[in-house]
Amino acid sequence: MLGRAAHRVERRIEEAVRPPDGPGLDGWRVLDLLADGAGHPMSDIAVHAMVPAPTLTKIIDRMVDRALVYRRPDDADRRRVLVFGTDRGRELHAALQPGVARVEREILDAFGADAGTVLAALSRLG
Repeated sequence: MLGRAAHRVERRIEEAVRPPDGPGLDGWRVLDLLADGAGHPMSDIAVHAMVPAPTLTKIIDRMVDRALVYRRPDDADRRRVLVFGTDRGRELHAALQPGVARVEREILDAFGADAGTVLAALSRLG
């Protein structure tokens, strides 16, 4: 049941961020993480986006091609690459965020008074 619910939530968010204008669900997760303005290593982005590293590389390559993100060596460790959102990527995130927030709000509203309990239980699964 939990798996089906997760699938339905993902599909609803996917509708809000799908191409041609949006980056798709995986790309949205990347933009959402990078919206903090900090650079993030690929390993952190892969965990946040819930995709394997080879898949993330392809996602980031497409996002670089669309000028939504860019890569830069980490000043603290030149062997590590950080990914940053571009101005265009931040603008796209800002444009898509209200639609994603609306979907999230609708889903939480469906739980009614139990929403807090459900969120607390899900965070314990973590």
